[in-house]
Amino acid sequence: MESRVEVKQPTLNTSGFSDDLSETRKMNSSNGRPTNKFEDQVPFSPEIAYHQPESTMAARGSHPGESLTVRSETLGGIIYRSIRLVVFSNRLNLLMPFGPLAILVQKLTGHHGWVFGLSLLGIMPLAERLGYATEQLAFYTGDTVGGLLNATFGNATELIISLYALKSGLTRVVQLSLLGSILSNMLLVLGCAFLSGGIVFSKKEQVFNKAAATVNSGLLLMAVMGLLFPAVLHYTRTEVHFGKSELALSRFSSCVMLVAYAAYLFFQLRNQSGLYISANEEERETGDNSNDDESPEISKWESIIWLSVMTAWISILSEYLVGAIEGASNSWNIPVTFISVILLPLVGNAAEHASAIMFAMKDKLDISLGVAIGSSTQISMFVIPFCVVMGWIMGQPLDLNFQLFETAALFLTVIVVAFMLQEGTANYFKGVMLVLCYLIVAASFYVHVDSNSEDQPVP
Repeated sequence: MESRVEVKQPTLNTSGFSDDLSETRKMNSSNGRPTNKFEDQVPFSPEIAYHQPESTMAARGSHPGESLTVRSETLGGIIYRSIRLVVFSNRLNLLMPFGPLAILVQKLTGHHGWVFGLSLLGIMPLAERLGYATEQLAFYTGDTVGGLLNATFGNATELIISLYALKSGLTRVVQLSLLGSILSNMLLVLGCAFLSGGIVFSKKEQVFNKAAATVNSGLLLMAVMGLLFPAVLHYTRTEVHFGKSELALSRFSSCVMLVAYAAYLFFQLRNQSGLYISANEEERETGDNSNDDESPEISKWESIIWLSVMTAWISILSEYLVGAIEGASNSWNIPVTFISVILLPLVGNAAEHASAIMFAMKDKLDISLGVAIGSSTQISMFVIPFCVVMGWIMGQPLDLNFQLFETAALFLTVIVVAFMLQEGTANYFKGVMLVLCYLIVAASFYVHVDSNSEDQPVP
């Protein structure tokens, strides 16, 4: 015991003093962690603390004035970094100036073709950034709620465009644009995800949770049933009250579909392990999960603020976009059906498209399906019935009769995708097949003449 004291006592140089100090800190802490509460405790929120460097932690002294200065500097740095990450980090954001340019062209010339094209280009990066902010928010909510947020805010563009079209009396545009969103998500978005993931992981077979895909396929078939019966009732002319029973059935079915979607949400949130988390847990067990190295780039409140800003800006541009649909159809000599079913969903699904491909290339196919198929489920079971109910409130006769051609296209799409998902595996060949199916659908709507388009008022 005495020899040990003599060995440590004469050490007075700088390095020895620092060693003794570090040892003293270790002895005064449990498991080697410092006991000073100012070193472990962060006075900011956990999300903001993520962005603060160690120098900021060291600079946080015991004087209130010093802490206040650091906080004000950190707030300015957070705002600058947030704008740099969200606005200037993606090349697609170069299209953002087209939004204000569309408003300027509308005010100066009123040329609907240019206004529609510029609005279309201006909404595209906003939809993608909306998906980015949702993805960042999903880091703080978990996989299940994150999947729901991705689907919900991914469909915010379609919902906003549909409400503006419904307000303008363009009920047929609402039907066609929402139908096109379902077709685009199920064929194009999912096909591109399978194709890109299959190319990156060509030496192994990608798998996903087949149970979750089966539940979504069942909900999509239920949506097809809700759309099919009003159409059959109309074309067989077996209505009790012609022109009224069809609308009444659509509103009743919409309420039932909303209840079914609410039950689905309850089931999904209460059974997290069977839908989203299971695939991630399996990846963690095998050691193949790369999510451990990922972390949010912006804080939770930054994500919420950016979601509000992007949604508000999309709603402004959507009003100009909807108002120029008819004029763009005449200027470009393109059917309104093709614009509503193909062009509008391509813009609205920009967020889903980017997210699904990105997750598939990271071998997170369950999340890709949650974005693509989950988005289609939400549109068919929530957005469409919600628009029918809102039209009921607004006095707009929006029904679930999507006409025979459109209903048949949806029914065949759901059947094809259900067969693709029944094995629980994915490869690039399935992706190619889905993309080619979408090309057939797009070509069909290009040559399809909508008999009801003549009845739509010009905005």
